[in-house]
Amino acid sequence: MTDELSTPASIPPAASGIADPAPLGLAAFALTTFLLSAKNAGWTHGTDAWLGYAFAYGGLCQLLAGMWEFRNRNVFGATAFSTYGGFWIGLGLYALLVAPKANAGQVSNDEAWILLAFAIFNLYMLLWSSQVNLAVLGVFLTLQITEIVLAVANFSNNENILHVGGIIGVITAAVAWYTSAAGVINGMRGSAVLWVGSPMNAGVRAGALSGSR
Repeated sequence: MTDELSTPASIPPAASGIADPAPLGLAAFALTTFLLSAKNAGWTHGTDAWLGYAFAYGGLCQLLAGMWEFRNRNVFGATAFSTYGGFWIGLGLYALLVAPKANAGQVSNDEAWILLAFAIFNLYMLLWSSQVNLAVLGVFLTLQITEIVLAVANFSNNENILHVGGIIGVITAAVAWYTSAAGVINGMRGSAVLWVGSPMNAGVRAGALSGSR
């Protein structure tokens, strides 16, 4: 079995005796992104359903996946999952501790700068994800668009743009869920049941990538 988010320089999880943590990390990211994006799109009419899962699933579980990727010596997966686990925990803390003391304009400005900062991080991870597989590239590409659109929406206080960003965020969640599902079944079967594609670098050997054997 190989790691869904591994690159050619990574040591496969089989060498460490640890199962591939990438499907868990992707699933945690997908579900929390879906809940917040549905709210941003204006589809939900409740409270902040995403908040608890920002701590427990998108935050803690994704952070744990990142730590396991460190154990597997997978620098890409470790960096991606740990960072976005921290993103969800940080956003949850902001929503609980800072936002209630600020006015709507201040919150929008804060969130815009947070999204811009993570869009900068995501940009180079998007470039390096091309060396993993096309499914992972799809996750980072849709996420990049989501973060930029939401940053613009918050800087401009434009609700229509916010709704568009929410819809793109739901698409991002769907791509991440698919990539997670592929990691689960491809890892279970030891072969490519669900397509994930090959890295864009033609020199990368296919055997180092989950689902591309």
